[in-house]
Amino acid sequence: MKVLLLLLLPLVFSASIEKLEDGQFDSLPAEPKSRFAMLDDVRILANGLLQLGHGLKDFVHKTKGQINEIFQKLNLFDKSFYDLSEQTNEIREKEEELKEKTSRLQENNEELKNLSSKIYSQIEHLLQDKVQLQAKIGRLEEKLNQITEGHQEFQDHKELAALKQYVEQQDTNIRRLLKVVADQNVQLDYQNSQIKDLEDKIGNVSVVDSKKSSPRSNKLDDPRAFNPSSNLTVQMLDPNVSDLPRDCNDISNDGGRRSGIYTIRPNNSAEFGVYCEFTADTAWTVIQRRTDGSVDFNQTWEDYTRGFGDLRGEFWLGLQKIFSLSQQADYILHIELQDWKNNNRFVEYLFSLGNEDTSFTLQLSQVLGNVPGALPEYTPLPFSTSDHHSQHLKCAETSSGGWWKASCGGTNLNAKYRSRVKGERRRVQGLSWKPEKGRMYSLRSTKIMLYRTEMENFE
Repeated sequence: MKVLLLLLLPLVFSASIEKLEDGQFDSLPAEPKSRFAMLDDVRILANGLLQLGHGLKDFVHKTKGQINEIFQKLNLFDKSFYDLSEQTNEIREKEEELKEKTSRLQENNEELKNLSSKIYSQIEHLLQDKVQLQAKIGRLEEKLNQITEGHQEFQDHKELAALKQYVEQQDTNIRRLLKVVADQNVQLDYQNSQIKDLEDKIGNVSVVDSKKSSPRSNKLDDPRAFNPSSNLTVQMLDPNVSDLPRDCNDISNDGGRRSGIYTIRPNNSAEFGVYCEFTADTAWTVIQRRTDGSVDFNQTWEDYTRGFGDLRGEFWLGLQKIFSLSQQADYILHIELQDWKNNNRFVEYLFSLGNEDTSFTLQLSQVLGNVPGALPEYTPLPFSTSDHHSQHLKCAETSSGGWWKASCGGTNLNAKYRSRVKGERRRVQGLSWKPEKGRMYSLRSTKIMLYRTEMENFE
């Protein structure tokens, strides 16, 4: 502003001097009046310049304010653009994860479909065998009515009884296979719903990604974790991998029929001893037995992982060994229960077992049984001990043995053994089987066994 005034003042003075020189040609009496006129012009010009300076000053301040607002908006835009880039990267990563999970689900879906077709084919063969056996039984019954000699009647009656027992066994196998098929249909429906949900989420991610120019972005929730490993997957096993049997079924197939301790070597595992229990039509691999409380089951996580006890008495085979067995073929989990009145009950489950990283999480689906189930189906059950609990489970029990738990209390077949004194009415918590609905069963003894379903031989 001062510089502008300094530039204008010489011009004003030069104009005044020119007017003064021109005034020399005028008469002398007019000289005082010209001087006053010149001063008035200078004042007017100075006032104009002063007002112009104030106007320029206001304009500069206003311009500075507008420039500051522009810089603030640019900073906000830069921040929004950076946030949008971060969100876009996260969305792309989640989209890739969803695509991978969808691919795995589709592969599992195909495996289950193939397994279901094999099971249906085997059921058809079993039904045909059943019809043929029923026809044979009908002929034998007619023959019995015609035979009058006692010796031949005895022989035919014995043959008829054996055939009836075989038919009953086939009926049991058919019911078991039908339950397996039903369970697999449930699994297929669940996986189809998972695939549909993931495809919907992938579509939503694509829509959001197409609108990434907007500063707002919707974040997807993480999809539920789905474990694709399942013991329903058919694994073709090579019996030539080891000279030792894989389990008690192999021992039975090789001619072993006497219950006792044998050495086995599951696939991808070291050899170890197991107790095999053989019946007329089944070879059981025993993984737990409680009879008298002679072994303390309040053990650490390491002990439950490795196993403890006496194979001829009370014992726990070991979580790592059970996991090795469960990974090589499809097995039925068979649980036998005996109460203090010597009533015997059993329940059977299809199951899958995770590795140690998942706390040997167990998932079940009941197949058969004459007692209400006390282990929740289709629910992840991590194994817990007094020194190892899952993150969401903090139980107060300190003297209870390790077990698969979704909540504190309830069923525990590895709890502290408590003998019942004769005549005692007071109930003491010991080995227990507690269905979701109904009373709790106090148990004298328990036995948990595995039976290979031979589904890998279905053609």
